[in-house]
Amino acid sequence: MPDDTIEARIPASCPSSISEILRHAWHHDLASLKPLLSVPGRASVQDPTTGETPLHAAIRSCGARTVDGNKKSAEKSAAPVDLEAAKAVVHQLFLSGAIWNDVDSNNETPGCVAARLAQDELYNLCVGAGMRAELLFGLLDGYEVLESDVEDEDEDEDEDEDEDEGEGEGESAEAAAAENQQDAPEDVILESDPDRAFSPPQAEGTVTSAAYLRANLTYSDGKLVDDEKNGVMMAWETSIMRSSVDALLPGLPAGKRILNIGFGMGIIDTMFRETEPSRHHIIEAHPEVLKHVESSPECTFGKDWEASGPSEGAYKIYAGKWQEVIPKLLEQGELYDAIYFDTFGEDYSQLRMFFTEYVLALLDEGGIFSFFNGLGADRKVCYDVYTKVVEMHLTDAGLDIEWNELEVDMKGLDEEGKGEWQGVKRRYWTLDKYRLPIITLMG
Repeated sequence: MPDDTIEARIPASCPSSISEILRHAWHHDLASLKPLLSVPGRASVQDPTTGETPLHAAIRSCGARTVDGNKKSAEKSAAPVDLEAAKAVVHQLFLSGAIWNDVDSNNETPGCVAARLAQDELYNLCVGAGMRAELLFGLLDGYEVLESDVEDEDEDEDEDEDEDEGEGEGESAEAAAAENQQDAPEDVILESDPDRAFSPPQAEGTVTSAAYLRANLTYSDGKLVDDEKNGVMMAWETSIMRSSVDALLPGLPAGKRILNIGFGMGIIDTMFRETEPSRHHIIEAHPEVLKHVESSPECTFGKDWEASGPSEGAYKIYAGKWQEVIPKLLEQGELYDAIYFDTFGEDYSQLRMFFTEYVLALLDEGGIFSFFNGLGADRKVCYDVYTKVVEMHLTDAGLDIEWNELEVDMKGLDEEGKGEWQGVKRRYWTLDKYRLPIITLMG
């Protein structure tokens, strides 16, 4: 268990300017803390060693909440904790720009600390702040990853040269400023970068869509991994796929029209095929997955499968990015009873674009849409935040959503680099519950 004492989290080596803020937050001294938060960035300063932020400190100092009948108490506290005072400090920190998902040296966000200590009210404040921040990112197109070709890079270089000519030694000035900050006396506030609050969170090892489509893939041992050992799809997801098919096709009736975006290992498409659909369309963008479909004897979704459809084009794998294929399907007037979305390397903005701009046109009356819900699944607080964000965006898009919560068998999944994660670079799932989205047309 982490050492949650004040001595461990705000060590003597902490600069006095940062320590002052952290200690006022730790002791829930709002009157003394509030004047220190007037400058942007001060609400999210971090101890250089422990990564402790004022949010971490305000939550951690409450200790672990235990429930004994109807009585709730906080452990590890020298004195009873005033939860209302703690909530007031956390609220003020968020108002002052504190960053909801900053991680400390234990790789915990403030929400992670609140969850571990069972401080539910403080945890909910973190989830609410995270939801507001993520909605803001969406409004600012913060999720979009800007990619440029060589010509764009050349233009950027030209612009940089023009700026350097017009502004003088900008780079040298920045270096000098950084050096001055390092040499700053301890009684000067060492401000954090407030712009961190306007950068969408990226999990370590995040792969962009463009990088994924260029990567080499390997099918082996119940896994599909890229050449950097990122897990693209894994066999442990099979139970989730089974439940997803059952939700998309209640009673598993034959003759339904199905669209799946992202073939991967073919797990869910094999299940769809068993229902004998009248139409079964698959979109897959990665050239090596397409090659696997065409040439691997282990895959049974090649030309023979396409030819076995009840009519020409009824069973088909469309090669290409869904952003290019979907408009063609719309032009052809295709409608579906069940749609599933499970791509790799795309951020949430692409999923949102799909259900905002296309699901209403593709889904027939009475149809159901779902997706692999791995949004923020490397930590509970992020998963909860994305749950609320998705709900709001789906409602805005004219769609209803229900969540079917499933138990995830964590045997073989609970330790980085071991069990199911052996040979995989990053443990992208850490939760014992999966929220399966069941999405229908509103009304």
